[in-house]
Amino acid sequence: MNDHDFLQKLFAGGNSYWLTRFIILRLLGFVYAVAFFVAAQQLVSLIGGHGLTPARYFLGEIHSQLGSRTAGMLQVPTLFWFGISDNGLSVFAWVGFGLSLVVLAGYANAIILTVLWAMYMSIVHIGQIWYGYGWETQLLETGFLSIFLCPLLDARPFPKRAPPLLVIWLFRWLGFRIMIGAGLIKLRGDPCWRDLTCLYYHYETQPIPSPISRYLHFAPHWFHNVETAWNHFIELVVPWFSFAPRTARHIAGILLITFQIFLIISGNLSFLNYVTIIPFLACFDDTFFRRILPKSLVRRAEEAAQQAKPCRVQNGVAIALSILVAYLSVAPVLNLVSNRQVMNSSFDPLDLVNTYGAFGSVGKERYEIIFEGTDDALISGDTKWKEYEFTAKPGDPNRRPPFIAPYQPRIDWQIWFAAMASPADYPWTLHFVWKLLHNDRGTLSLLANNPFPTSPPRYIRARLYRYHFAPIGDPAWWKREPIGEWLPALSTDDTEFRRLLGAMNWLD
Repeated sequence: MNDHDFLQKLFAGGNSYWLTRFIILRLLGFVYAVAFFVAAQQLVSLIGGHGLTPARYFLGEIHSQLGSRTAGMLQVPTLFWFGISDNGLSVFAWVGFGLSLVVLAGYANAIILTVLWAMYMSIVHIGQIWYGYGWETQLLETGFLSIFLCPLLDARPFPKRAPPLLVIWLFRWLGFRIMIGAGLIKLRGDPCWRDLTCLYYHYETQPIPSPISRYLHFAPHWFHNVETAWNHFIELVVPWFSFAPRTARHIAGILLITFQIFLIISGNLSFLNYVTIIPFLACFDDTFFRRILPKSLVRRAEEAAQQAKPCRVQNGVAIALSILVAYLSVAPVLNLVSNRQVMNSSFDPLDLVNTYGAFGSVGKERYEIIFEGTDDALISGDTKWKEYEFTAKPGDPNRRPPFIAPYQPRIDWQIWFAAMASPADYPWTLHFVWKLLHNDRGTLSLLANNPFPTSPPRYIRARLYRYHFAPIGDPAWWKREPIGEWLPALSTDDTEFRRLLGAMNWLD
């Protein structure tokens, strides 16, 4: 048997994951690039020295509570304990973006991936509410596992070290926990998941709908019932086949990935669905990918497999990693089987093994906060108010919802949450109003428009509206009705307003 026949047999036997690793790392590089690009565009405006919730105060509070910087570093690991500035945040994010493009281009080793993981963890841990989403820790866990797919130094797309099989299994374990967690939280949460009616509302009330969401919303109820049942099947049954023999495993991988692609089309869920696809790729071995990838890539994978040498150190590290993940999985598994299951939580400071879930409850109505300004010196019944438009969330009923994912306008998401609560629950909105009253350039960069381009407004207020999708064929995209006041009209001369801001160090 010649070498080529041997490799053909090796690939046919399903013992090879060279192409699998290649695809996993390319998609990881893409997701990291998106995440760091979002940070580069928004981080300074959100948590910079003059941002809406400055990170320096956040770190200062942790230092004060724990008594020392060392204790703070152990509790909230981040490189920004060594110093933080607006220029530093910006440069940091752009460096991460550049390294992500290197991985996306096909060059990755354990050192590069460790740096990316540490950098993004540093951002997440000072990101406060702006980074309090499940996909942030999911990216960290995915990025951490990816470190161990690669050799320490060899960054070539097809290095001479085979991807450790144990790490492939750990990716499957991650994908399993993501889907089972999402499925169980639904069954234990909103009753509409159990009576198959949640999708009557979801497409309209999700954080940032897409144009497709409107058409899905008006689909027949029987279609939504079938969709919900299919959702339960995908999230609660299919993941078990991630550990099955090849054919069943490949079918499971196809179902899991196509499910995520549908979610990408149906709404704008940041990079959640993209990062969720990554562990599902581990369901496939090279017998699958060699059928769909270019022959040149398959040939390079075969050549790398031919030259590969066993590495005891790499295998030993993979075993140690598996033991660590098994130990850290105890708390997430106990959470999964608990009747008090929580979503999107971490059980260790480094976010190495986490618990996940999505849409445990579904809103039945959509509420939106509309911020308005006026340059009138006195407010009366004749006052003309101008609306601020956000990048992606609904505002002007005639404006078409965007396709914006995997990019995430983080303030739009937080406004979606705030609309279901009160200003007391989201005090940063007061700082946001203060910034608008000063035409703050950084804050305005987070929005789609500035209705006061020449001089700041005299007053800002926030009104609450109920939104519904306009029927198909209507020239408008939304219908809305006013609910009432969310924030009263505020000005820079308001004494109580200034007192509240001063108490939170926000008079900047």
